[in-house]
Amino acid sequence: MILAAIAALVSQPVTVATIDPGHRLIEGVASDGRTIWVSSLIDRQILQCRKSCTTIATLPEGLHPFAIAWDSKRKRLWVAVDCPPGVPFIKACERGALIALDKRGKVRNRISPFIGSFHPGDVSASNGEVFVSDSQNGMVFRLVSNDHAIMAVVLPGAGKSGQGTALAVDGKTLVVSDYSQGIATVDVPTFKRTLLPRLADKPLLRGVDGLARCGDTYFGIYNGSTPGRLLKLTIGKDGADYADLIEGLRLPDPTQVAFDGKRLLLVADSGWELALKGETRTKGAPILAIPLGKDCKPS
Repeated sequence: MILAAIAALVSQPVTVATIDPGHRLIEGVASDGRTIWVSSLIDRQILQCRKSCTTIATLPEGLHPFAIAWDSKRKRLWVAVDCPPGVPFIKACERGALIALDKRGKVRNRISPFIGSFHPGDVSASNGEVFVSDSQNGMVFRLVSNDHAIMAVVLPGAGKSGQGTALAVDGKTLVVSDYSQGIATVDVPTFKRTLLPRLADKPLLRGVDGLARCGDTYFGIYNGSTPGRLLKLTIGKDGADYADLIEGLRLPDPTQVAFDGKRLLLVADSGWELALKGETRTKGAPILAIPLGKDCKPS
């Protein structure tokens, strides 16, 4: 009984930063293992958090930062910026962008597809590869080798609402969460997309937002219903098996999750529900951390 109680205590997340409630809506989180960055969506700001949080960038009017990802190879923070339709506090437009910031917050790249609308909501960076997903049509794009363009790896008509992506250990398989359809895998060299079937004892895993990977284990933020959950996912040919990473952990309004090499970081209470209702936020957004061992289990 005592050992079980200690184990439960160790695995509980801890708050490593609390964002001032003046930043009404915190969407994304990323880290290089030392610094934590978050995206403040409504006021179009990127914050840097160490002992305290400060603003390092304010994006151009009309572009709001959604998910963010740290690229250790290029030393860049990639940001999916958008102005999607149907959000009352955002003026909609046809084209968002994928932008890259240096550690000072200076914009170094701004990229969109050559044609068509573009509404990026999530981005991932791993082993020098960068992927960005379109929340409105399910497409997923890959940064090309010259860092100045993106090309589609999930083509039009294949998905519906692209969200989190995570590159597998093999460097060729991309795991993609489609909010409406479920979890899919993409063979990056061939563009072959496979929507994973439901397992016999579980429904199809829809409603997953952010994704992250540690070893062969994937982690997903489920916010398809309230409260949200942090899931551990095992990806196989037969489907995506999943369970709560920490039993009983429920999150009020979660969005993104990131792995910095030692711990999971997640936005636990983003503020979307209050913002959509036009209500004032009175409590800061907590950024939670869950240390992971070499086996990628909570330690």
